[in-house]
Amino acid sequence: MRLNKHQVDAITSVIKTVFGQDAHIALFGSRLNDDAKGGDIDLLVTVGHPVERPAFDIARVQAKMIMLLGDQKIDILLDAPNLKRQAIHQIARQEGLALC
Repeated sequence: MRLNKHQVDAITSVIKTVFGQDAHIALFGSRLNDDAKGGDIDLLVTVGHPVERPAFDIARVQAKMIMLLGDQKIDILLDAPNLKRQAIHQIARQEGLALC
C-alpha cells in the first residue's frame, strides 16, 4: 500500500468527520500496488445511513484532504443505502484494503 501513516490518519479523520464515525473506508486501485508509481487515491466509503447530499459531501472530503495532503487526485466511491450501486462498488469491495 502506497500511503503512509500520516496520509491514512488524515483520510480517516476527514471521512469520519464528514460521513460519521460509523463510516468504513477501504483503499482500492493502483495505490495498493507497492511497485507502481503515481496514481490517484481511490477510496470506497461505506456508511449505513442515507446520505442526503452525496456530491457535496464528497467534494468537502476531497477539498479537506487536498488541504492536508497536498494537491492529489482523490476519487471517492460512496456506498450508502439510498444510493445506486454499480459494478465498481463490487470491484472495490473485493480488492479493497480496509483503512478503518
